Amino acid sequence: MDTTISTGAEEESVWGGGNRPLGASYGKLMMWFFIVSDALTFSGFLASYGFSRFKFIETWPIADEVFTHVPFIHGNFPMYYVAFMTFILIMSSVTMVLAVDAGHRMIKSKVILYMFLTIIGGAIFVGSQAWEWATFIKGDYGALETKGGRILQFVQADTGQRAALADFAQVIPSERETLQRNDGVWFSSESSLPSYSLEEVKQGFLSNPNILIRTETLNAEGEKTLLTREESLAKIKDAQLVVEGANLIRNEYGSRLFADFFFFITGFHGFHVFSGVVINVIIFFNIILGTYERRGHYEMVEKVGLYWHFVDLVWVFVFTFFYLV
Repeated sequence: MDTTISTGAEEESVWGGGNRPLGASYGKLMMWFFIVSDALTFSGFLASYGFSRFKFIETWPIADEVFTHVPFIHGNFPMYYVAFMTFILIMSSVTMVLAVDAGHRMIKSKVILYMFLTIIGGAIFVGSQAWEWATFIKGDYGALETKGGRILQFVQADTGQRAALADFAQVIPSERETLQRNDGVWFSSESSLPSYSLEEVKQGFLSNPNILIRTETLNAEGEKTLLTREESLAKIKDAQLVVEGANLIRNEYGSRLFADFFFFITGFHGFHVFSGVVINVIIFFNIILGTYERRGHYEMVEKVGLYWHFVDLVWVFVFTFFYLV
C-alpha cells in the first residue's frame, strides 16, 4: 500500500534568493561576514579587558585621573576630550548615512559633500587618538615602583592634588651624570631617560613634609589609599625605580595591564578607523570621477558605510569599557 505525505510546501521555494541570497549583492554579504567576524574579535578583546579589570579592581587606574588632557589647554579636564572624540566619530556616522541616502537618490554633489565630511571626521578622530597616545606615554606626574611592582604616587597634603616629581625632587649633580652615561642604571635611549633619579626623588620627598604617598590600591570608597606622613616615609623605602608615563612594561597610573589593554585595543580600533579613512578617500575620488554614476548605483558607498558604522559602534563599547566603567 502506497503512502503519500503532503507537506503543504511542495511548490514553495525555501530559498528564494537565487544567486542573490536575501536580495543582497555578493559585496554586501561579504561585508556583513567581515563585520560579524570582526565583532567576535572585538568581543574577545573587551571580554578579556573586563575580566582583568575586575580581577585587579583594587589596583586598576581611575579613568578620570588618567584622561584629563585637552590640547593647548592646561588644567584638569577629566574625559572632556574623549567625549569630544566620541562626538566627532558619531557625527561622522551621521554624515555617512546622509551620503548613502544621497547615493540612493543619485545626487552626486551631496554624496561628495557628505563623504568629504565623513573623511574629515575620521581624520580628526585618528589624529586625536594619536595625540592621546603620546600624552599617555609621556605621563603627567611621575611615580615610583616598589620591589613588588606596586605604584607609589605623590600628593600634596594641603590641597589633596597630585604632585609631580618636578614639584619636589631635588637635582643631585652626581645622579645627573649617572643618568647621562651610556652604562648608567637607567640608560636605554635618550628619549626614555627619566627626568629624575630615584635618589633625587627620595631626597626631595624627605625634605618636603607637605608631600604624601598615595598607593594604587583602592579603599572602601573606591578612592586611592592616601598614607600618612609616617606611613609614607616607611613606604618609600620599598621604591626601586622611577616611572614616568605608561608603556607596555610600566604604568605610572597603576596596573600595567591597563596600559597593555589600552594600547592594544584602542590601537586595533584606531587601525580600523585609519583604514576606513583611506577607503573613504578612495571612494571619494571615485565619486568625483563619476565611476558610480556610470555604474548606475552607489552601492560601494553603502558597503563602506556598513564598515564605518561598525567601527563607530565598536568605539561606543571601547569608550564605555575604558573610560566610563
